[in-house]
Amino acid sequence: MQTGGMTGLVVCAAALLLASAFGVVRATRDGRLRARPRDGAVRLSAVELGAELGDRATLVQFSTAFCQPCRATRRLLTEIAGTTPGTAHVEIAAEDRLELVRRLGILRTPTVLVLDRAGRVVGRASGQPRRAEVMAAIGEATGATA
Repeated sequence: MQTGGMTGLVVCAAALLLASAFGVVRATRDGRLRARPRDGAVRLSAVELGAELGDRATLVQFSTAFCQPCRATRRLLTEIAGTTPGTAHVEIAAEDRLELVRRLGILRTPTVLVLDRAGRVVGRASGQPRRAEVMAAIGEATGATA
């Protein structure tokens, strides 16, 4: 009986350690804008988005109805698009566009894609992005330094 109790304790400790490690990794990656190698080959058109692309960059936000961080992300991206010339913000309801969600590998909301003027994906964030990173990605999309 003593061995069974010790095994349970070890399993519980291992599970706690793994869960903690997962939480730390997720917290450090949440909302970080980065380019994935396979994203560079993806281009989205105005027809696919249901809105015109920005002259310089487009911020595409995938949201769901009950997503709290989606609201804050919407405010942030709307403000950035409104104060950055040539930048558009397009919000897509993920549940209404499942084919696009699958094609782009959207796994959670909010997910933000930064597109250049041709619709090529230059950055992606899962979770609420940071203003400075969005501005840097817009700079990359336009060929400028941020």
